[in-house]
Amino acid sequence: MLAIISDIHGNYPALEAVIADIDRLNCEQVICLGDVAGYYCMINDCIDLLRERNIVNLMGNHDDYLVHNKPCPRSNSANACLDYQRVTITEHNHNWLSRSLPKYNFEDLRFVHAGWNDSLDEYLYDLNADYFKDIEGKYFFSGHTHVQVLLNLGEKIYCNPGAVGQPRDGDWRAAYAILDHGQILLRRIEYDVDRIASAMKDAHFDPYYYTNLYNGTRIGGQISKTTIRE
Repeated sequence: MLAIISDIHGNYPALEAVIADIDRLNCEQVICLGDVAGYYCMINDCIDLLRERNIVNLMGNHDDYLVHNKPCPRSNSANACLDYQRVTITEHNHNWLSRSLPKYNFEDLRFVHAGWNDSLDEYLYDLNADYFKDIEGKYFFSGHTHVQVLLNLGEKIYCNPGAVGQPRDGDWRAAYAILDHGQILLRRIEYDVDRIASAMKDAHFDPYYYTNLYNGTRIGGQISKTTIRE
């Protein structure tokens, strides 16, 4: 049984709850689709847990911003936390994050952070079978949108496991997915949002940066959606 997680974004209480559920289900392997960095303040706790478990991590766009010391072009909110993480991340954890893979393939499974045209920053909000028809493989997994999706395309199956650390689909619970004998199962796990909110407050972040976690939205309150077309 394989667990697929994504978009942790420094939210350690959410990651801890998801890992506990993964352990309860006796998953043999965990793959992270990236974006351990960004948005919330507990970057070292998150990386320490991923390192401890030898979890494969793909390079997400926020990971890339942090590793290469560049800003997010779209979000001042993301940049505020990235600036915080740049001065708090340990050297060991920075080195670990810098070694994240651009993509990961084995057998008929394909994993990227964002999309197959741009592994770092392609948003798959509009999904259809044509997108995948010329890409070799059967099972396709990507994150980045923070919207949990499972789409059966006949010969191919696409899954976005959703976001562990910042769900944006209107469900506040941490999201991930499991692949079990060819079947993909979507999971949602309750976690202690007050704990990450308290950590953000202690790190001197305004509530604007974390109250969205109680509602499962973007910072600022917007819900994201994915469109599936024939």
